Amino acid sequence: MFNLKVDKMDVEKKFFSNISSRERAIFEGAISMGALFHQFIGTPVNESSLPSLETAIEKSLLLQPAIEKVNVRIDLAKLKDEMSEFGYVSLSGDMLDVKIWSKIDDVSAIIRMKFIEELNYPLMFIEDIIQ
Repeated sequence: MFNLKVDKMDVEKKFFSNISSRERAIFEGAISMGALFHQFIGTPVNESSLPSLETAIEKSLLLQPAIEKVNVRIDLAKLKDEMSEFGYVSLSGDMLDVKIWSKIDDVSAIIRMKFIEELNYPLMFIEDIIQ
């Protein structure tokens, strides 16, 4: 049987003492962004379900350690352009504009994913570090 009561300080000391607060803030935001991408891409969505899907993504990521704020926007114009005859489309990376704010100690990282036209790719990157 697993011990479900784990001391946060023990986890910090055992698994994260080898990196800085800056590196940890980036890690927490980036791992959440990767989870978002691989969990939600392909989700059926249409204009009426778009707001609830944005909210569901935001609320699920806020459960992760160190995540303070999440802003998810699904591009309605791209969604409409891709709409199938069945009244929905599968969510794709080029429809998403996401910001995740993570914080460790006094360091905040803003991790962003947005579609970059000149790359033709939904790029994930570190938008800012605030110390």
